[in-house]
Amino acid sequence: MDFFDMLLNDPVVYYSIIGLSITGGIFAFILIFFIKNIINDKQK
Repeated sequence: MDFFDMLLNDPVVYYSIIGLSITGGIFAFILIFFIKNIINDKQK
């Protein structure tokens, strides 16, 4: 239980989660952007 208590009260964990979510959001945006453009390019 001490491990989960540390995770809930440690600000470094919050910063890591925020950084990972921003990185994942950028990755998802680029992936969707390229897939969308590839699909639209093949239809022409």
